[in-house]
Amino acid sequence: MIVVKVGGSLYDHPRLGPALQQYLDSLEEPALIVPGGGPFADAVRELDRIHAPGQEACHWLALEAMNLAGAFLKSLGVTAPILDAVAFCREHDVLPHSWASSSDSVAALTATIHRASRLVLLKSIDLLPGIAWSEAADRGWVDPYFPSLVADVPFAVELVNFREWLQSAARDTGT
Repeated sequence: MIVVKVGGSLYDHPRLGPALQQYLDSLEEPALIVPGGGPFADAVRELDRIHAPGQEACHWLALEAMNLAGAFLKSLGVTAPILDAVAFCREHDVLPHSWASSSDSVAALTATIHRASRLVLLKSIDLLPGIAWSEAADRGWVDPYFPSLVADVPFAVELVNFREWLQSAARDTGT
């Protein structure tokens, strides 16, 4: 199995649904989707800023936001299984209950628990060649806890600039 984390920064792209399904269909193994929280988690961050309900409450609200994002992806026609972030994190409650762990860390933990062959992070950025995950975290490209989760994993971890992939697919099809 391949765990594919779909970054919330991609949710505004009009071709996301069909292109994501095309990408998933092209993989050599079945995929399990971990949806990023995107604008849904941003709403939780804003409510945290205004009301300060605490890290514990925000942790679980952000996981609910991931589930809402998963429902959004399903509404776009994505047919691959989508992780129930709340249920998964209740069963495997090892991540920090803070903004230090996000959907990136949930995806890394999912790949580890499910013994995935690969973890693919679909994002709107390019990972510079040779950059360590710790530096990627320092730059805000992955969450701060992510590097510790992927330090010694037995599977490949890759980042794909899926926004560029979407743009290329649009150019290739003339849409």
